[in-house]
Amino acid sequence: MVNQLDADLTVFEPYLEKMSPTPHREQLVTLLNWVHTTFPQLQPRLAWNQPMFTDHGTFIVGFSTAKNHLNIALEAATLNTFREAINAAGDTTTKMLWQVRFDTPFNNQLLADAIQYNIDTKQATTTFWRS
Repeated sequence: MVNQLDADLTVFEPYLEKMSPTPHREQLVTLLNWVHTTFPQLQPRLAWNQPMFTDHGTFIVGFSTAKNHLNIALEAATLNTFREAINAAGDTTTKMLWQVRFDTPFNNQLLADAIQYNIDTKQATTTFWRS
C-alpha cells in the first residue's frame, strides 16, 4: 500500500502525482511526513517544482527525485558543514545536493541535524536564500 501524505502536506500532491506508485514515491512520502512530524514549525511549499520546507519565509530543505536516488537540497553552507558526515554515512554529495540511493535507508539523525542547523543559523535571515 502506498503511503499517504499527512493532511497538512497536500501542497505536495502535484509533485507526487507525476510519480508512479513505486517504492521511490513511498520513500519520498515517508520522508516528507517525517520532516513534517519532526519539525512541525516548518511550512511546506512547492516551488521550483520541488517539495520544500521553509521557516519564516526562508528556505530550510528541499527534495527532488532522480532515476536512482533522492536529492536533498540544504544550501551550500549547510551541505559543506555536513558533507564529510554524509559521505562517511555512505551517501553521495554533489556541489549542491545530498543524494540518497533509493535502495538505502535515510540517515534520519543526520538529516535532522542538518535541518536543525539550517533552522538555527537562519533565524535572522530575512531572504529566501542565504546571502
